[in-house]
Amino acid sequence: MNQLFVSDVMADQEDSLRAMQNCFRSQFSVEEVECEDIEASRRTSSVDEDSIDLACTLSRSYDLGDSDLHHTPVIKMGWLDKTPPQGSLIFQKRWVMLDAQYLRYFQNEKEVYSKRIIDILSVTEVLNVGEQKFEVVTRNRTFLFRAENNTVREEWVSVLKETIQQRRSSMEMSLMNFSFTSGQHDSGVSLISKQGYLEMNGLRSKVYVVICADRVFLYGNAEEHSQGVGITYIEMNLGTVKSTDKRSFNLTTFYRTFSFLAESAQQRDQWVEALQDCVSRSLSSDVVAQKIWSVEANQRCADCGAPHPDWASVNLCVVLCKCCAGVHRGLGQSVSKVRSLRMDEKVWTDNLIQVFLLGNNMVNLFWAANMPPSEALHPSSDSEKRQRFVSAKYCQGKYRRYHALFGQQEALNKALCSTVQTDDVLETLSLVFCGADVNCYTGDPERPSPVSMAQHYGQILQVEFLTHNHNTELPGSRAGDRTLLEAALPVSHTGYLFKTASSIRPVTEGKAKGDFSRRWCSLNQGNFSYYESEKSSSQSGGMKMSDVLCLLVNPPGKHGYAHSFELYHDSGRVYLFGEDSSDKVKGWIKAIAKALVPSAAEDLVCWPFERVGRFRYTEGQSHHSPLLGWFSLGGSRLLLLLHGADRVENIDLRKIKELSMEQEAGAGAVVLVDGGRSLRVEGDRRPDFQGWLSGLQQGSGRGDGPLDKQQLTDRDVPVIVDRCMSFITQHGLKSEGIYRRCGVNSKIAALLFFLRHDPRKVRLSEGERQVDDVANVLKRFLREVGEGVFNGHQASLPWLHTTTISEMSERVSQYQALLHSLPRVNRATLGAVINHLYCVQCFADENQMNMHNLAIVFGPTLFQMDGTDNSAGQVVEDLIQNYQDIFNVDAEQFQRQLDMISHVIKAQKEHTEEGSPSPLTICGVYLERKEEGSELLVQISQEVSAEELVCKVLRRRNIHPQQGDYWSCFLVDSNQEIERPLHYQEQVLTIYFSLGKDCHLVVKKNCYMEAILTNIAGRVDVSRNGLIKFCEEKGQRGKGTFSRRLCVLSGLSLRLYKEVKSSQPERECSVHALKVYCGIKRKLQPPSCWGMTVVCEKAVRVIQKWYLCCESKNELIEWLATFMSLQHDGDLWPAASRLDS
Repeated sequence: MNQLFVSDVMADQEDSLRAMQNCFRSQFSVEEVECEDIEASRRTSSVDEDSIDLACTLSRSYDLGDSDLHHTPVIKMGWLDKTPPQGSLIFQKRWVMLDAQYLRYFQNEKEVYSKRIIDILSVTEVLNVGEQKFEVVTRNRTFLFRAENNTVREEWVSVLKETIQQRRSSMEMSLMNFSFTSGQHDSGVSLISKQGYLEMNGLRSKVYVVICADRVFLYGNAEEHSQGVGITYIEMNLGTVKSTDKRSFNLTTFYRTFSFLAESAQQRDQWVEALQDCVSRSLSSDVVAQKIWSVEANQRCADCGAPHPDWASVNLCVVLCKCCAGVHRGLGQSVSKVRSLRMDEKVWTDNLIQVFLLGNNMVNLFWAANMPPSEALHPSSDSEKRQRFVSAKYCQGKYRRYHALFGQQEALNKALCSTVQTDDVLETLSLVFCGADVNCYTGDPERPSPVSMAQHYGQILQVEFLTHNHNTELPGSRAGDRTLLEAALPVSHTGYLFKTASSIRPVTEGKAKGDFSRRWCSLNQGNFSYYESEKSSSQSGGMKMSDVLCLLVNPPGKHGYAHSFELYHDSGRVYLFGEDSSDKVKGWIKAIAKALVPSAAEDLVCWPFERVGRFRYTEGQSHHSPLLGWFSLGGSRLLLLLHGADRVENIDLRKIKELSMEQEAGAGAVVLVDGGRSLRVEGDRRPDFQGWLSGLQQGSGRGDGPLDKQQLTDRDVPVIVDRCMSFITQHGLKSEGIYRRCGVNSKIAALLFFLRHDPRKVRLSEGERQVDDVANVLKRFLREVGEGVFNGHQASLPWLHTTTISEMSERVSQYQALLHSLPRVNRATLGAVINHLYCVQCFADENQMNMHNLAIVFGPTLFQMDGTDNSAGQVVEDLIQNYQDIFNVDAEQFQRQLDMISHVIKAQKEHTEEGSPSPLTICGVYLERKEEGSELLVQISQEVSAEELVCKVLRRRNIHPQQGDYWSCFLVDSNQEIERPLHYQEQVLTIYFSLGKDCHLVVKKNCYMEAILTNIAGRVDVSRNGLIKFCEEKGQRGKGTFSRRLCVLSGLSLRLYKEVKSSQPERECSVHALKVYCGIKRKLQPPSCWGMTVVCEKAVRVIQKWYLCCESKNELIEWLATFMSLQHDGDLWPAASRLDS
């Protein structure tokens, strides 16, 4: 019985081995393909038939063994004679090459594409035949060669036999490993992405084309393919693919163009898509993939089991197939950082590769430990099931093996700090994805974090894993995203559109009409599908709208069809649709947009947007736990609906404070700072991200555009104009001949170039820039800006004509009417320039630039004329002379401005006499309280602290502090009814620039500071805990509900517990991430007047606040003292205050 069983097993293995050998004889796994064009009978001729001539010679001398042309090195090459197709005894010379996979022969040594290619595995034997001749025998035909002499023949025969033996041995070994180790009897793993018959330009018969890995093989027919004898192959690393007609396309290499004709436009699209994927594979490297695949478990996708997975999640430690990687990418980098094994070589350090040698099986012992077989994913699973599975596995942690310490935060953190000292990366993975904090405090000040602890103990793989999970979003923390993915009311729309083949890259080049195919499209119940025609029952393709990341509306005329739009899928593919009818395309865009965005974000698509889509983002300085938001971009407007918000925000990109790009392992992120808020939007390696970035940059202002396309200040004045005039106001008002003297042309051109590129990043300082250079930059910009200040030549003529009015009062009225007819930005710019010129002429005694002189200079500049028309100067002189009347300026406000300028010049003179550099910025601050007209303008530098600002203000008002007075600078938010005393060392300039519209700075006495200092002085342990009334505002309406919480403030964090006996805090935040304000807004109806508003930057949103209410003033002081002492290490007030001096 045992003997029979063994023999049966051996027979099974032998059958499996034979099947695998038959498969690999053509290098592929091929199933029996029925095709009407397959020849009915096999050829049995003993001679080769060279049926197709692909003559293509190299234009210069190449080494045909060069790796640029061949993946595998050439073993032997040289001239041999070969019998011609007709079987004549007359031999023909052929250049023959042998590598580890193929025997090929060419017309001559300069040919790139062979006349025949023979798979080494299809050769059954090599025989000597008579003098100098030998035969290469395959299963169905024999190739006869003749060498120059017997010695050369013996060399060829010997090398061929050795190569064949090595190839078979190698194949059998990998076959045995695959079969016996995995326990499977599959017939191999297919590397073929597409195969079939195509017509080829210049040939009467069709060729059988096979796309395999990164090569394209040409065969005479399907039978030749199965026999392993073909015509040639094309290396796709030098190839490009382009549709040329309704059914045709070109494959262009460096050496020649192959023109193919498919049976239908749909078939053409499929071939083009498969060939483009082949090009992408050819440009990648297999080095990393081969190392990671050396572990057998990594040869199958960790999620669906698909073979040869060439993607991976570097933080989750799983190797993935392309389909699963697309779903992972859609989760965002905060959950899964997807990288290619082939194309992201720089990411794959030796240490990261070593981490992945753990293998998918071992890692899945954690991720899939509790997965029911009925919920398992398969390679054939559809995208909807794949998305549900991946989300459940990694976002929810549904199948993970729960750690014994799950739910015990302190125990998890302690275990993590202990485990990173060992080489057990799997245990670390289990701890981290069950809640251990990668950034927790270890208790050792010399090695405060798990990363530094692992480094100390030399555990480099632990360091690698922890580094990639520094900002990872833990499973189960994404419940709130579901509402932002729920679409609006169901939308239905049908009609014909023209579609190109999808691609994996953004569509940057214009597509001709020949690149499009007509398709019947249907949008219904959140599914977008397209068909060959209206009557087709089976769809050609489609997608779920929930899988669409972005909708892009192209400008008219970009492609062959006048109007077009693009859909970016989370798999990384881009779909382009077009139509000549504007109304039809608008209808589709409206329908798709409504089906794409959630109902709460419908305002995002009710305007002429250019692109709309979803991104992951973070706010503030924390990059932890990115959230999902919806964004809509058009021109200079960015509309966004952020996580948890109940209304759409509208941002004018021209007025933002900063727009910058961050690079992270090729993924990238864009940082947008607006109104004191920092928003970091993650690129996540998406193909549409560069388009978003370009749109944001264009929308934020271009230096080469008209005034309304420039970067603007809050007063609608171009930043370039504002920066230059501010510099002149601070440093040049007393400069003789200002605006008449010439600067250094090279410096003027360079400065104007930088200002036009991004004026927000240019800081004009006295030591680096000369007054005359900056003055000439302003003049040149105003002279060259598109359409000018007066909005074009035609619009400027009425201004010039106004000078003919003799009565000045009538002239002023006409100027006022013309001013109101200007666009908003032009009107604000003209007002700012004239205001500046009025201030300049106020110092004419010193700078020699009166109204008339300024008008001579700025008349031609503002009207962009050559100076021959004196009426331009007259207009400018009239505007300066009647500035207050024409521009309706309040006399008292204008006088305060002049007083401020006088003060600046006086301060500048004092600083010059003292030998110190002049301050850089004018800061507005109030004394005691904010009142109309009481703002003090103080010049400060970047280094000025809150203490120094207080001293300046008190000195200006001649206030001498008394003993026991604690004057401080407060940040006051009048809308929220809260205030925060700045620490005496805080730099004011950064805070001043981040102030919102309802915030201001006030210098006043700190009524709590003396009690706080007394409280801290008597303490030994700086910590506090106790019951406190707590409220967290939700939404924009209604009062909050205060309830008791146990508040623990100690060490490095603030923790709030719902019950005294609770082991897990309900809220937790690092002390150094907190901003503590005194007061609680009355709308929340706090139970007492002794409250604090605590803003935590690591909370879900920056604007979300925690409200803590005390029962007495003394209790409030104790909490404030603890907060401040922990944040500043007990240094709350200077030992020797400047105020005392």
